[in-house]
Amino acid sequence: MKILILCTGNSCRSQMAEGFLRSFDRKLEIYSAGTKPEKEINPNIVTVMQEVGIDMSKYTPDSVEKLLATSFDYVITVCDDAKESCPVFTGYVKHLLHIGFEDPADAMGTDEEVLPVYRKIRDEIRESFSEFYQTL
Repeated sequence: MKILILCTGNSCRSQMAEGFLRSFDRKLEIYSAGTKPEKEINPNIVTVMQEVGIDMSKYTPDSVEKLLATSFDYVITVCDDAKESCPVFTGYVKHLLHIGFEDPADAMGTDEEVLPVYRKIRDEIRESFSEFYQTL
């Protein structure tokens, strides 16, 4: 089973979804990518994912361009429909899904103010992708 998690920057939500899916089943082929990838993943997701036992310190954003020739069983977009336009995957895919989340990178303030927002989105991603995984 080959799954691509797709967003714009590939620095936050798609990375967390990839981390959770990998933790659920190591036999799955999981990729995440962005249409305009950032230079590095958001350090706050490294912190909040470490809190649940997932080390993301070595993860890096990737461009979807590198994956257009790859076929996937599922491509899942994770952008927030209300605030962003979701990227479109133009490669071969059997099932296209959208599971949207707010972008925690929009949160402003101190770590004490921002990290709870990241934890909330992390927990929403874990729950939604756990439900998705159970349907596979």
